[in-house]
Amino acid sequence: MSLFLRLRQALAGLLLALHSRLAPWLSRLRRPSRRELLLGLAALPALLLVYSLILIPFTPGIRDIRKAKLEQPARVLSADGKELAVFKWANREWVGLERMSPQVKAALIATEDHRFYEHHGIDFYRLAGAALRTFSGDKQGGSTLTQQLARNLYPDEIGRAPTLTRKLKEAITAFKIEALYSKDEILETYLNTVPFLYNAWGIEMAARTYFDKPARSLDVLEAATLVGMLKGNSYYNPVLNPERALARRNTVLAQMVKRGKLDEARLAGLQKKPLRIDFERQLEAPGPAPHFAQQIRKLLIAWADSHGYNIYADGLVVRTTLDSRLQAQATQAVQRRGRQLQALADQAWAGRKGWAGSPELVEAFVRESKAYRAALARGQTAEETLARLLADKPFLDALRQEQTRVQVGFLALDPRDGQVRAWVGSRDFQTDPFDHVAQARRQPGSTFKPFVYGAAFDKGMQPGDTLIDREVEIPLPDDEVWRPTDESPPSGKPVSLRDGLVYSRNRITAQLMDEVGPARVARLAKKMGVRQSPLEEVPSLALGTSPVTLKEMVAAYGTLANGGGYIEPVLITRIEDRSGQVLEEFAPVAPEAALDPGVAYTLLDVMRGVVDRGTGVAIRNQFGLRADLAGKTGTTQDNTDGWFILMHPQLVGGAWVGFNDNRITLRSDYWGQGARSALPIVGDTFHYALANRLIDPRQRFVSREEPGLLQRGWRWVSRLWAPPEPEPEPRPAPRRPRPQLPSQPAPPPPVPAEPVPAPSPPLPTPGGETRPETAIIPAER
Repeated sequence: MSLFLRLRQALAGLLLALHSRLAPWLSRLRRPSRRELLLGLAALPALLLVYSLILIPFTPGIRDIRKAKLEQPARVLSADGKELAVFKWANREWVGLERMSPQVKAALIATEDHRFYEHHGIDFYRLAGAALRTFSGDKQGGSTLTQQLARNLYPDEIGRAPTLTRKLKEAITAFKIEALYSKDEILETYLNTVPFLYNAWGIEMAARTYFDKPARSLDVLEAATLVGMLKGNSYYNPVLNPERALARRNTVLAQMVKRGKLDEARLAGLQKKPLRIDFERQLEAPGPAPHFAQQIRKLLIAWADSHGYNIYADGLVVRTTLDSRLQAQATQAVQRRGRQLQALADQAWAGRKGWAGSPELVEAFVRESKAYRAALARGQTAEETLARLLADKPFLDALRQEQTRVQVGFLALDPRDGQVRAWVGSRDFQTDPFDHVAQARRQPGSTFKPFVYGAAFDKGMQPGDTLIDREVEIPLPDDEVWRPTDESPPSGKPVSLRDGLVYSRNRITAQLMDEVGPARVARLAKKMGVRQSPLEEVPSLALGTSPVTLKEMVAAYGTLANGGGYIEPVLITRIEDRSGQVLEEFAPVAPEAALDPGVAYTLLDVMRGVVDRGTGVAIRNQFGLRADLAGKTGTTQDNTDGWFILMHPQLVGGAWVGFNDNRITLRSDYWGQGARSALPIVGDTFHYALANRLIDPRQRFVSREEPGLLQRGWRWVSRLWAPPEPEPEPRPAPRRPRPQLPSQPAPPPPVPAEPVPAPSPPLPTPGGETRPETAIIPAER
């Protein structure tokens, strides 16, 4: 006999032996005695009770179900104590039960829990009825309002899965709530915490959203409509599904009659009335610095998570670096100049040579639109979809307005400590939420040139050194040649490095880059503040071909104004609790050496010439600013991007102007330049800051280079014999009448009140004193 057969016989014998021993027990299970049956039935609730007792420690601790009423969102304050933002987790306003229409309470109890005032958290009659209906195939819910409140308040602790454990946790939590709070307190909390879509939480915001009135003014039809939504917000949405919402409203009215909350004689008439919705989404005000507030929210969430706080409930107070006065002025400057430039853009793109004269570009925009992609997803062919959309004039007009909307960003900070004073990410946060300060990466054009000259000075070259203004050809890989050009032809004459930067000469800068090397320039730019954006180490980097953010550029110029010491931009100074106790204070950070102080001062002194006699001279001639200032303009190829950054010992500010898509330009060789698009925004803001003494007009840049022993001695002797200098009187900025932009109304005269508002000079007209500049940059490959 084989081994397999022997094992098979042994296994069969074992099974027979087990069967003989278990047979009596199996027969008793098939035919239990009456006593065993009763014991078995009694064991089920006992086991359920034991399991419930085990679950009690794993259910939420009910300290205060009205915690939502007591929640205090974090408040963000400016450096001068003005409120900038409030961080709410939901759009809700708590109202007491006495401030709600009685019809709301009547409709809710009649429909959701008509024995609400009789049970203690669990309605066993309703639970048994729901179980019978469910077993018969008609699934029903048996939750009371208290159970629903427990589920709404503690979704994570109770869970969402349709399991026995979840139902037991929900019941235990409901019992806890009923034991500690009155019925009216439970009802009030429920009505203030239930969601109603469109970021409307609670009955007050629901009444304003769907009927444009407070909760106390709701009539029986409106109350029935909102209560009806609780069965399924999306399914019974009165905005998108009015037929379902109407039918559900009438069901609620019938339930009110059934439970004695409404006169039966009124029912038929009320049910015939239409569903009247006055819908208006309740949007929270963006505040005076919405893009800045978004940055604060990110930082605060990270801090709160690591320190055990809730930014939506614990009443934190965040003290920031922003100056509300400068922020308001910068916002006005961005909006005012943005409107002026928008008029020019509309004029350039509305005509035959604009939108209609660019069929390939328009077709590309159509193919990238949501409408085009949605049509393809529905199964339409690409050809018929493109033809249909190109023939749709309203669609094309809307697409043109969207694509040709002028975008602006502005940032200002104190170079001495890196504290941000103003942050304007776009012309209008609600229309343009994208942040053009920290998110948008654009080619900086000639504003990148100071890094080239800084690297050259750091290498030992001097501002008086000269290069010949000649044609430049720099070999590139793949047998390509880079030929930078300027607005005027080469003169063949020597040009000093000082004049090369002051007048933004591309050929001079390209030769300098060839001597210094792209790697050295890129390293310096990163050390000074361009630390997030990658820089391509190629010769054309000298003219700003690698995209960067405005925040990086202003921070880098802040390094220059700070004597070569880099400080990362600072947004928060301290965080307090609701009682004013300081939780954490953020001390000033020591500067990180990025550029030799002597080299930094040399470069800054050269850049003084940009505003004194170079491409940024409009700061003097148009805005009349007489403080110690230095800066740089920037314009990219085809006037796609306009830049200007200005430095004062106490403030560095920069602006970028352009479009979200770099295929769109201002189409003006004059207005598209940074000296005429971005400079006026900075000029407006600095004029306000100087006129209102937010910064001291008498402050001057000083060299922070450590002098030698002999030089220090000579300065000490000179100070002994030098007569005292009289304190200079501040010079008022001149106000001159200036021509307006085409088709733009003259701005209103400033109101003679404190603080002194910035003047509103229009952009300079052709033939003015501003020297034109064009930074010609090869197109990106």
